[in-house]
Amino acid sequence: MIEVEVKLNIGGTEFEKLFQQVLPKELSNGFPKDFPNGFSNGFHQSPFESFMFSALPFFGMTIFILVIGMFIFIAIKGIKQWNDNNAQPVLTVATSIVAKRADVSRRAHGANDGVGHHQRTNTSYFVTFQVESGDRMEFQIKPQEYGLLVEGDVGLLTFQGTRYHSFERKK
Repeated sequence: MIEVEVKLNIGGTEFEKLFQQVLPKELSNGFPKDFPNGFSNGFHQSPFESFMFSALPFFGMTIFILVIGMFIFIAIKGIKQWNDNNAQPVLTVATSIVAKRADVSRRAHGANDGVGHHQRTNTSYFVTFQVESGDRMEFQIKPQEYGLLVEGDVGLLTFQGTRYHSFERKK
């Protein structure tokens, strides 16, 4: 068993002597000429590599901050909309349904070879109402209500800000 004592302040020649003591004679023929002071200055980088190793942490941190900032922005925007809706009065107005639409979004993830490939589909349902003054409002509604509503239906719409509550069809 070979024991090696490593000192923190090893210079190039001391390092070379230490390795000559530890390594067998075949392997300790000296250090390559590329390394002028043994291993102390042996790692040479091109200017591009030097820039990339110093700039990579900066770019990584910038992207991380942007992503976190985006999540915070979206959360604040959602909370603001929720507060604005809560501050509005609940209104019930005579209206008619002028349009319906479904927004289908698909997300695929997994391996390109088809193994472990998953696809997720999400459908959001929207109805556009028109009040007597001619103004139109679109609300996202639940799938159960979407199927019960028909374009041309007339009735009472209850809403609060941008939040849909209900639609009661007149018979």
